[in-house]
Amino acid sequence: MTRRAVVKGVGHYLPERVVPNIEFEKTLDTSDEWIRARSGIERRHFAAEGQTTSELAANAAKAALAMADMDAAEVDAIIVATSTADLTFPSAATMVQNAIGSTSGFAFDVQAVCAGFVYALSTANALIVSGQADRVLVIGAETFSRIMDWTDRSTCVLFGDGAGALVLQAEEGKGDSSDRGILSTDLNSDGRFKDLLYVDGGVATQTTGVLRMEGKEVFRHAVEKLAQTAHDALAKVGLGADDVDWVVPHQANIRIIQSTAKKLGVGMDRVVVTVQDHGNTSAASIPLALSVGVANGQIKQGDLLVTEAIGGGLAWGAVVIRW
Repeated sequence: MTRRAVVKGVGHYLPERVVPNIEFEKTLDTSDEWIRARSGIERRHFAAEGQTTSELAANAAKAALAMADMDAAEVDAIIVATSTADLTFPSAATMVQNAIGSTSGFAFDVQAVCAGFVYALSTANALIVSGQADRVLVIGAETFSRIMDWTDRSTCVLFGDGAGALVLQAEEGKGDSSDRGILSTDLNSDGRFKDLLYVDGGVATQTTGVLRMEGKEVFRHAVEKLAQTAHDALAKVGLGADDVDWVVPHQANIRIIQSTAKKLGVGMDRVVVTVQDHGNTSAASIPLALSVGVANGQIKQGDLLVTEAIGGGLAWGAVVIRW
C-alpha cells in the first residue's frame, strides 16, 4: 500500500469589489477591448481598505474545511502560498491558524510567487507521504492590488486579489496511477531570470515596492516551461496528455493558457479557465480555479488533473492529482 495525499475539500473567497476593465479607461490609455485582446481578462476583484491577505485566506480555508466536513482542530499543518503576506513576519499562515480557531499543529508560508501554490502542494504532499502530518490545509492567497504601479498599463490591468484552499488527508492507495490524491510533482527554478518579474522593494530598500515585469520574455518562458513541467510530472507516473481529464493552469493570460495547452496536446475543452473573471491572482489562481471547477460541475471525483504554474524567480512546476 502507498500513502497518498487525497483532496477532501476545496473552497475559495473573493473580495466583494469587482473591477471591470472599463474602470481603467478613466486613468490609463487603455480600453476594455485592448485588455481583453491581450489577456482575456474582463474583470477582477480588489480587496477592500484594511482587508488583508490572511483574511482572504481564512475565508477560503473555512469553505474548504466545510466541504471536507472537518474541524480546524483536526488539521495538523497549514501552508499558505503568498507573496503579499500582511507583515514581513509572522507568517500569514499563523494568522490564518488563529482566525480559524486552531491552536495545535504548525503553520508556515511558502513564497514562490505565481508558482507558490504548486510549491505548497508539493510540500504538503511530502509532509503527508513521509508521515509528518495526516491532514494539511493548503491555501493560496494574494492582495496584488497593493503592489501595483497604477501608471503602468502593461501590468496593473492584469492582476487581482483572492484566495483558494484545499484540504488534503492521508489515505492508503495501491501505488499506481489509479489512486486518488497527489500522484506526482515537478518543481523547477532558475535565478538567472530574476529581472523578468520582480517587486522593486523589500527589506533592502525599506519600501514595499511595486511589480515590474518584462511581459514578452515572461510569455516566452511560460509557454515552454509550463508545457515541459506538465509533461515531466505526468511522465513520472507513466501518464500522458491523453490521460488528462482537466488541465488547471495558473490563470495569468488566456494566450499563455491556450499556447501551453496546444504545446501539451490538450484541447481547450479540457482546460479550466477563470482568468476572465479573476485576472492573475498569483498563488491564489490555481486553487481558485479548482474550487470554481468543482462548483461548476466540471471537476468530478476520479478525474485526472494536472496543474502548472510559473512565477518570479523564475520558479515553475506542476502537480498531477487524481481528484
